[in-house]
Amino acid sequence: MSKIISIIIPVCNEEDNIPLVWSEINRVFSACDRYDYELIFVDDGSRDNSGLVIRNFASFDERVSLIELSRNFGKEMATSAGLHNATGEAAIILDADLQHPPRLIMEFIEKWESGADMVIGVRRDNKGAGLTKNIGSKIFYWIMDLIGEKNFMTNSTDFRLVDKKIIREFKRFTEHNRLTRGLLDWVGFKKDFIYFSADRRKNGKASYSSVKLVKLAFSTFVNHSLFPLKFAGYLGIMIIMFSGPLGIFIFVDKYIANDPFNLYFSGTAILAVFNLFLIGIVLSCLGLMALYIGNIQNEVVNRPMYIISGQVSGRKNKK
Repeated sequence: MSKIISIIIPVCNEEDNIPLVWSEINRVFSACDRYDYELIFVDDGSRDNSGLVIRNFASFDERVSLIELSRNFGKEMATSAGLHNATGEAAIILDADLQHPPRLIMEFIEKWESGADMVIGVRRDNKGAGLTKNIGSKIFYWIMDLIGEKNFMTNSTDFRLVDKKIIREFKRFTEHNRLTRGLLDWVGFKKDFIYFSADRRKNGKASYSSVKLVKLAFSTFVNHSLFPLKFAGYLGIMIIMFSGPLGIFIFVDKYIANDPFNLYFSGTAILAVFNLFLIGIVLSCLGLMALYIGNIQNEVVNRPMYIISGQVSGRKNKK
Protein backbone atom coordinates (compact mmCIF):
# COMPACT_ATOMS: atom_id res chain seq x y z
CA MET A 1 0.00 0.00 0.00
CA SER A 2 1.33 3.44 -0.96
CA LYS A 3 2.30 5.83 1.81
CA ILE A 4 0.25 9.02 1.91
CA ILE A 5 2.16 12.30 1.91
CA SER A 6 0.24 15.45 2.84
CA ILE A 7 1.14 18.48 0.72
CA ILE A 8 0.16 21.71 2.50
CA ILE A 9 -0.08 24.91 0.49
CA PRO A 10 -1.18 28.21 2.09
CA VAL A 11 -2.93 30.36 -0.50
CA CYS A 12 -3.70 34.07 -0.62
CA ASN A 13 -4.67 35.54 -4.00
CA GLU A 14 -2.89 32.86 -6.03
CA GLU A 15 -5.55 31.93 -8.62
CA ASP A 16 -3.04 32.00 -11.50
CA ASN A 17 -0.48 29.88 -9.66
CA ILE A 18 -2.80 27.15 -8.36
CA PRO A 19 -3.10 25.27 -11.70
CA LEU A 20 0.69 25.41 -12.09
CA VAL A 21 1.51 24.06 -8.64
CA TRP A 22 -1.20 21.37 -8.96
CA SER A 23 0.27 20.27 -12.28
CA GLU A 24 3.83 20.18 -10.92
CA ILE A 25 2.87 18.12 -7.85
CA ASN A 26 0.79 15.73 -9.93
CA ARG A 27 3.72 15.23 -12.32
CA VAL A 28 6.14 14.52 -9.43
CA PHE A 29 3.97 11.82 -7.86
CA SER A 30 2.94 10.31 -11.19
CA ALA A 31 6.57 9.29 -11.69
CA CYS A 32 6.61 7.26 -8.46
CA ASP A 33 4.05 4.61 -7.48
CA ARG A 34 5.42 4.09 -3.96
CA TYR A 35 3.66 7.20 -2.66
CA ASP A 36 0.27 8.80 -2.94
CA TYR A 37 -0.62 12.24 -1.70
CA GLU A 38 -3.33 14.50 -0.39
CA LEU A 39 -3.10 18.10 -1.52
CA ILE A 40 -4.39 20.51 1.13
CA PHE A 41 -4.91 24.08 -0.01
CA VAL A 42 -5.57 26.55 2.82
CA ASP A 43 -7.27 29.67 1.45
CA ASP A 44 -6.22 32.49 3.76
CA GLY A 45 -8.96 35.00 2.94
CA SER A 46 -8.20 35.40 -0.78
CA ARG A 47 -9.94 38.27 -2.53
CA ASP A 48 -9.59 36.74 -6.00
CA ASN A 49 -10.96 33.45 -7.35
CA SER A 50 -8.44 31.19 -5.62
CA GLY A 51 -11.15 29.34 -3.70
CA LEU A 52 -13.19 28.75 -6.85
CA VAL A 53 -10.17 27.44 -8.75
CA ILE A 54 -9.36 24.99 -5.94
CA ARG A 55 -12.97 23.83 -5.81
CA ASN A 56 -12.85 23.10 -9.54
CA PHE A 57 -9.78 20.89 -9.06
CA ALA A 58 -11.39 19.16 -6.07
CA SER A 59 -14.44 18.33 -8.22
CA PHE A 60 -12.44 15.91 -10.40
CA ASP A 61 -9.34 15.16 -8.25
CA GLU A 62 -10.25 13.44 -4.98
CA ARG A 63 -6.76 14.06 -3.62
CA VAL A 64 -7.39 17.82 -3.53
CA SER A 65 -9.02 19.38 -0.48
CA LEU A 66 -9.71 22.97 0.51
CA ILE A 67 -9.70 24.66 3.90
CA GLU A 68 -11.20 28.15 3.68
CA LEU A 69 -10.43 30.56 6.48
CA SER A 70 -13.09 33.17 7.27
CA ARG A 71 -10.62 36.03 6.72
CA ASN A 72 -6.93 36.66 6.27
CA PHE A 73 -5.27 35.30 9.41
CA GLY A 74 -1.74 35.26 7.95
CA LYS A 75 0.49 32.58 6.52
CA GLU A 76 1.50 31.19 9.92
CA MET A 77 -2.09 30.44 10.89
CA ALA A 78 -2.88 29.06 7.45
CA THR A 79 0.11 26.72 7.64
CA SER A 80 -0.94 25.64 11.13
CA ALA A 81 -4.47 24.87 9.88
CA GLY A 82 -2.98 22.67 7.17
CA LEU A 83 -0.80 20.77 9.64
CA HIS A 84 -3.76 20.31 12.00
CA ASN A 85 -5.74 18.67 9.20
CA ALA A 86 -2.97 16.59 7.62
CA THR A 87 -3.55 12.81 7.70
CA GLY A 88 -0.47 11.54 5.86
CA GLU A 89 2.58 9.71 7.19
CA ALA A 90 4.43 12.97 6.65
CA ALA A 91 3.58 16.47 5.48
CA ILE A 92 5.43 18.78 3.11
CA ILE A 93 4.82 22.54 3.32
CA LEU A 94 5.44 24.65 0.26
CA ASP A 95 4.39 27.98 -1.23
CA ALA A 96 1.85 28.29 -4.02
CA ASP A 97 4.02 30.69 -6.05
CA LEU A 98 6.48 27.89 -7.02
CA GLN A 99 9.42 29.60 -5.32
CA HIS A 100 9.67 26.32 -3.42
CA PRO A 101 10.38 23.89 -6.31
CA PRO A 102 8.01 20.88 -6.22
CA ARG A 103 10.60 18.91 -8.22
CA LEU A 104 12.55 18.52 -4.95
CA ILE A 105 9.70 16.71 -3.17
CA MET A 106 11.14 13.25 -3.81
CA GLU A 107 14.51 14.35 -2.41
CA PHE A 108 12.74 15.38 0.80
CA ILE A 109 10.99 12.01 0.95
CA GLU A 110 14.25 10.11 0.36
CA LYS A 111 15.93 11.83 3.31
CA TRP A 112 12.82 11.13 5.42
CA GLU A 113 12.94 7.45 4.46
CA SER A 114 16.64 7.45 5.41
CA GLY A 115 15.72 8.33 9.00
CA ALA A 116 15.21 12.09 9.23
CA ASP A 117 12.10 13.16 11.11
CA MET A 118 12.21 16.65 9.61
CA VAL A 119 13.83 17.69 6.35
CA ILE A 120 14.37 21.45 6.10
CA GLY A 121 14.75 23.39 2.88
CA VAL A 122 17.59 25.90 3.21
CA ARG A 123 17.66 28.70 0.65
CA ARG A 124 21.01 29.32 -1.04
CA ASP A 125 19.69 32.38 -2.84
CA ASN A 126 16.39 33.99 -3.71
CA LYS A 127 16.17 35.08 -7.33
CA GLY A 128 13.01 37.10 -6.82
CA ALA A 129 13.96 38.90 -3.60
CA GLY A 130 15.07 42.50 -3.62
CA LEU A 131 18.04 43.96 -1.77
CA THR A 132 15.89 45.16 1.14
CA LYS A 133 14.40 41.72 1.78
CA ASN A 134 17.78 39.98 1.56
CA ILE A 135 19.39 42.43 3.99
CA GLY A 136 16.39 42.24 6.33
CA SER A 137 16.60 38.44 6.35
CA LYS A 138 20.30 38.51 7.27
CA ILE A 139 19.64 41.03 10.08
CA PHE A 140 16.78 38.90 11.43
CA TYR A 141 18.88 35.72 11.67
CA TRP A 142 21.83 37.67 13.11
CA ILE A 143 19.65 39.08 15.90
CA MET A 144 18.09 35.68 16.61
CA ASP A 145 21.57 34.14 16.89
CA LEU A 146 22.42 36.80 19.48
CA ILE A 147 19.30 36.76 21.64
CA GLY A 148 17.34 33.64 20.75
CA GLU A 149 16.90 30.83 23.26
CA LYS A 150 17.33 28.46 20.31
CA ASN A 151 19.31 29.44 17.23
CA PHE A 152 17.52 29.38 13.89
CA MET A 153 19.46 28.05 10.93
CA THR A 154 20.21 30.95 8.60
CA ASN A 155 18.01 30.95 5.46
CA SER A 156 15.92 28.00 6.64
CA THR A 157 12.42 28.14 5.17
CA ASP A 158 8.90 26.84 5.58
CA PHE A 159 9.66 24.48 2.69
CA ARG A 160 10.11 21.33 4.73
CA LEU A 161 8.93 17.82 5.38
CA VAL A 162 7.74 16.89 8.87
CA ASP A 163 6.95 13.41 10.11
CA LYS A 164 3.52 12.70 11.57
CA LYS A 165 4.96 12.37 15.09
CA ILE A 166 6.23 15.96 14.86
CA ILE A 167 2.80 17.05 13.63
CA ARG A 168 1.25 15.31 16.62
CA GLU A 169 3.44 17.32 18.97
CA PHE A 170 2.91 20.53 16.99
CA LYS A 171 -0.84 20.26 17.58
CA ARG A 172 -0.20 20.73 21.30
CA PHE A 173 1.10 24.28 20.83
CA THR A 174 -1.33 27.06 21.66
CA GLU A 175 0.54 30.30 20.75
CA HIS A 176 -1.36 32.72 18.56
CA ASN A 177 1.59 34.93 17.60
CA ARG A 178 3.76 32.25 16.08
CA LEU A 179 6.48 31.51 13.59
CA THR A 180 5.58 28.02 12.44
CA ARG A 181 9.07 26.94 11.48
CA GLY A 182 10.36 28.25 14.82
CA LEU A 183 7.95 26.00 16.70
CA LEU A 184 8.79 23.03 14.47
CA ASP A 185 12.50 23.61 15.14
CA TRP A 186 11.80 23.82 18.88
CA VAL A 187 10.18 20.37 18.84
CA GLY A 188 13.51 18.76 18.01
CA PHE A 189 13.89 15.23 16.60
CA LYS A 190 16.36 14.22 13.90
CA LYS A 191 16.85 16.80 11.15
CA ASP A 192 18.34 16.79 7.68
CA PHE A 193 18.68 19.56 5.12
CA ILE A 194 18.21 20.22 1.42
CA TYR A 195 19.80 23.30 -0.12
CA PHE A 196 17.99 24.96 -3.00
CA SER A 197 17.76 28.15 -5.01
CA ALA A 198 14.37 29.82 -4.75
CA ASP A 199 12.83 30.37 -8.17
CA ARG A 200 11.19 33.60 -9.17
CA ARG A 201 7.50 33.98 -8.37
CA LYS A 202 5.47 32.81 -11.35
CA ASN A 203 2.48 35.16 -11.12
CA GLY A 204 1.14 37.93 -8.93
CA LYS A 205 2.77 39.64 -5.97
CA ALA A 206 3.74 38.28 -2.57
CA SER A 207 0.97 38.70 0.00
CA TYR A 208 3.53 39.21 2.78
CA SER A 209 4.39 42.90 2.68
CA SER A 210 7.51 44.38 4.30
CA VAL A 211 5.36 45.68 7.17
CA LYS A 212 3.98 42.18 7.85
CA LEU A 213 7.47 40.71 7.74
CA VAL A 214 8.72 43.25 10.28
CA LYS A 215 5.76 42.51 12.57
CA LEU A 216 6.46 38.79 12.25
CA ALA A 217 10.12 39.38 13.11
CA PHE A 218 9.27 41.33 16.27
CA SER A 219 6.71 38.69 17.26
CA THR A 220 9.40 36.04 16.82
CA PHE A 221 11.87 37.98 18.98
CA VAL A 222 9.29 38.13 21.78
CA ASN A 223 8.13 34.51 21.52
CA HIS A 224 11.55 32.91 21.19
CA SER A 225 13.69 35.12 23.38
CA LEU A 226 13.34 36.75 26.80
CA PHE A 227 16.33 39.01 26.17
CA PRO A 228 14.22 42.08 25.19
CA LEU A 229 12.37 41.70 28.48
CA LYS A 230 15.60 41.39 30.48
CA PHE A 231 17.47 44.14 28.62
CA ALA A 232 16.35 46.89 31.05
CA GLY A 233 17.79 44.88 33.93
CA TYR A 234 21.12 44.36 32.17
CA LEU A 235 21.27 48.07 31.37
CA GLY A 236 20.49 48.97 35.00
CA ILE A 237 23.26 46.71 36.31
CA MET A 238 25.78 48.31 33.94
CA ILE A 239 24.70 51.80 35.04
CA ILE A 240 25.03 50.87 38.72
CA MET A 241 28.47 49.35 38.13
CA PHE A 242 29.57 52.61 36.49
CA SER A 243 27.83 55.26 38.57
CA GLY A 244 28.26 53.58 41.98
CA PRO A 245 32.07 53.57 42.10
CA LEU A 246 32.13 57.00 40.41
CA GLY A 247 29.81 58.43 43.08
CA ILE A 248 31.93 56.95 45.88
CA PHE A 249 35.08 58.38 44.31
CA ILE A 250 33.51 61.85 44.01
CA PHE A 251 32.29 61.77 47.63
CA VAL A 252 35.69 60.69 49.01
CA ASP A 253 37.58 63.15 46.79
CA LYS A 254 35.44 66.18 47.62
CA TYR A 255 34.33 65.71 51.22
CA ILE A 256 36.95 63.45 52.82
CA ALA A 257 40.23 64.02 50.97
CA ASN A 258 39.49 67.70 50.25
CA ASP A 259 40.04 67.37 46.48
CA PRO A 260 43.76 66.44 46.37
CA PHE A 261 43.68 66.07 42.58
CA ASN A 262 41.99 69.44 41.99
CA LEU A 263 39.12 67.89 40.03
CA TYR A 264 36.62 70.52 41.23
CA PHE A 265 33.46 68.42 41.04
CA SER A 266 30.47 70.78 40.99
CA GLY A 267 27.20 70.23 42.77
CA THR A 268 25.51 69.70 39.41
CA ALA A 269 27.95 66.92 38.49
CA ILE A 270 27.38 65.21 41.84
CA LEU A 271 23.59 65.44 41.36
CA ALA A 272 23.88 64.00 37.84
CA VAL A 273 25.87 60.99 39.07
CA PHE A 274 23.40 60.45 41.92
CA ASN A 275 20.46 60.57 39.49
CA LEU A 276 22.26 58.13 37.18
CA PHE A 277 22.71 55.74 40.09
CA LEU A 278 18.99 55.95 40.96
CA ILE A 279 18.06 55.29 37.32
CA GLY A 280 20.27 52.18 37.44
CA ILE A 281 18.39 50.96 40.50
CA VAL A 282 15.02 51.53 38.81
CA LEU A 283 16.10 49.67 35.67
CA SER A 284 17.49 46.81 37.77
CA CYS A 285 14.12 46.53 39.51
CA LEU A 286 12.43 46.43 36.10
CA GLY A 287 14.79 43.62 35.13
CA LEU A 288 13.81 41.70 38.26
CA MET A 289 10.15 42.18 37.37
CA ALA A 290 10.99 40.97 33.85
CA LEU A 291 12.13 37.63 35.27
CA TYR A 292 8.72 37.15 36.86
CA ILE A 293 6.95 38.28 33.68
CA GLY A 294 9.11 35.87 31.69
CA ASN A 295 8.02 33.01 33.93
CA ILE A 296 4.41 34.05 33.41
CA GLN A 297 4.91 34.07 29.62
CA ASN A 298 6.42 30.59 29.67
CA GLU A 299 3.38 29.30 31.56
CA VAL A 300 0.81 31.13 29.42
CA VAL A 301 2.15 29.89 26.06
CA ASN A 302 1.64 26.39 27.48
CA ARG A 303 4.31 24.62 25.48
CA PRO A 304 4.89 20.95 26.33
CA MET A 305 7.31 20.44 29.23
CA TYR A 306 9.05 17.70 27.27
CA ILE A 307 8.66 15.61 24.12
CA ILE A 308 9.42 11.89 23.97
CA SER A 309 10.97 10.71 20.70
CA GLY A 310 11.02 7.03 21.63
CA GLN A 311 10.40 4.75 24.58
CA VAL A 312 11.23 1.16 25.53
CA SER A 313 9.70 -0.54 28.55
CA GLY A 314 11.99 -2.94 30.38
CA ARG A 315 9.02 -5.04 31.48
CA LYS A 316 8.41 -6.09 27.87
CA ASN A 317 11.85 -7.66 27.74
CA LYS A 318 11.35 -9.76 30.88
CA LYS A 319 10.10 -13.32 30.58
